[in-house]
Amino acid sequence: MRTYRDLFATREYPPFFAACSLQVAAQTVAGLALGSLVYAATGSPLLSALAMFGPSLAQVVGALTLLSAADRLPPRAALAGLSLFLALATAVQAVPGLPTGAALALVLLQGVPAALGGGVRYGLLTDLLHKDGYLLGRSVLNMSTGLCQILGFAVGGVLVTALSPRGTLLVACGLYAASALVARTGLAHRPARSTRRPSLSETMRGNRRLWSSVPRRYVYLALWVPNGLIVGCEALFLPYDPRHAGLLLAAAALGMLAGDTLTGRFLPPRWRPRLGAPLRLLLAAPYLVFAVDPALPTAVVVVALASVGYSASLLLQERLVALTPDELGGHALGLHTAGMLTAQGVGALLAGALAQLWSPATAMTLLAAVSVGVTLALGRGLRAGAAGPAPADRAGRAPGRPAGNP
Repeated sequence: MRTYRDLFATREYPPFFAACSLQVAAQTVAGLALGSLVYAATGSPLLSALAMFGPSLAQVVGALTLLSAADRLPPRAALAGLSLFLALATAVQAVPGLPTGAALALVLLQGVPAALGGGVRYGLLTDLLHKDGYLLGRSVLNMSTGLCQILGFAVGGVLVTALSPRGTLLVACGLYAASALVARTGLAHRPARSTRRPSLSETMRGNRRLWSSVPRRYVYLALWVPNGLIVGCEALFLPYDPRHAGLLLAAAALGMLAGDTLTGRFLPPRWRPRLGAPLRLLLAAPYLVFAVDPALPTAVVVVALASVGYSASLLLQERLVALTPDELGGHALGLHTAGMLTAQGVGALLAGALAQLWSPATAMTLLAAVSVGVTLALGRGLRAGAAGPAPADRAGRAPGRPAGNP
């Protein structure tokens, strides 16, 4: 599968794409609305970051308890049910007079089943497109995420002003409900990928098996840590420049869109191993400019340029799919998504804490420097792990399963 026409000619990809896009739009609008509500009530960068990125932080709980269900639930029902749950939780957050603590508790509660949703969603993507189409299909989803975030932050900022933050939360609730409807009516029924019952012990067993492979371990760390630290930088846009936070967030989404377009559609396979490390460094290095507290136009350019580096995760995900046996496909991608979002939540909280000690600009500079250091430290292990399949899975690999780096 090489073109966008081929991709959208796949019967179930358009409704799958629409359901995912509506959910991202809902998350974006709800995060901005709740972050604005909490910041106005408390004046705390830490709590506003928690309001916007708390669901990501809570995904670690879902990753440790629920992920075995990613391959053991019918995907259509699981995706529709998750969207309805998020709609309900968002509606409760919009209730007038709800204490800030209760709203933040709901934020964390939303993140737990979201870990399972990532595994179901991306496991289904490999079923819809097969593995040769995963990179293109995932890149288009990432592009949609960028567009939905650009529009979500822009429209969300207008809605917060026009309707109030609580009214904007109700709009997000409607978007979640629309996502559930599209998933339920547009996707075909599929049985679960595995007939074994999901359980805590199965989740832990699968996590141990995935983490036991050294090549996969390096891929997971590279997917999680540098990315999470830079999302921590983005969590400080609101306290850094409250008037133009939406513009900075939109610039980040635009840069991510550009990177995913170039990497997913136009980057030849033979260049992928060479450009992975430079893209991972690009994600963090431009943020070092915040050490001099740049003017808004410079900050917008820096943020957009750095966000092109998010496309490095596409290349790492492709390697992860190649290193993982088929029966753990949904679990592996769910663990990636949950770990990445948890790292983003940790990065956001760390950023908020550092900003309260010093300043948002100083905190962003420190996080970017650490992200560069982590990327350099992981480089040798990633190069060593590109040569072949994970040793622990050689015996259990399904016939015809590709090995090593694509």
